[in-house]
Amino acid sequence: MFGTRTEFKNRTDAGERLARELEHFSDVNPVVLALPRGGVPVAFEVAKALKAPLDVLMVRKLGAPNHPEYGIGAVVDGSDPQVVLNEEAMQIVRPPREYVEAEKERQLAEIERRRAEYLAGRRPIPLAGRTAIVVDDGIATGGTIRVALNALRRAKAASIALAVPVAPREVLDILHEDADEVICLSAPVDFRAVGLHYEDFGQTSDAEVVRLLGAASEWLQP
Repeated sequence: MFGTRTEFKNRTDAGERLARELEHFSDVNPVVLALPRGGVPVAFEVAKALKAPLDVLMVRKLGAPNHPEYGIGAVVDGSDPQVVLNEEAMQIVRPPREYVEAEKERQLAEIERRRAEYLAGRRPIPLAGRTAIVVDDGIATGGTIRVALNALRRAKAASIALAVPVAPREVLDILHEDADEVICLSAPVDFRAVGLHYEDFGQTSDAEVVRLLGAASEWLQP
């Protein structure tokens, strides 16, 4: 669903408004997955409205040998972490298999460190056979989110929805190839930056992420 230009007070406001567009997921027992850190406050409101479990979905770039800023792929957090390689970059760099494996393990260790910080080591929620709703505070180029969506497909999620407050229209057109459903409140033609669509787009702190992820367990109690 594409809307017209929308301004959000903050991430909480964006999450509350996004949640109203996701009510049709309430009967399918979804898992809400937030891209940290900015996606967590938005996803929290979605998970609260749907009474759904909330987890984080962390993506770490695999850097090329001696050029860590050049991505040859990525590893995505999950109960069965997925590695998504950039075949074009792999053909150019041709890194040794041992390097790719070592880089994968290094990035997995960083994901584990962050998961321990955010969730006290709680294991990722298994997604096989589940409906996954991926939430971020906005999309600019779509590169990271495409990797995440492809990894969820490999993890055998039954259905994948992408839900964001704002993104460029041309990027959303591409993302329809990777998700079963795309929900976006605002898809301006003149998109410049995610933060310009928020009155308050201050950085989300690690402490806020920890607080919200902890609070999200409250509506799952029997």
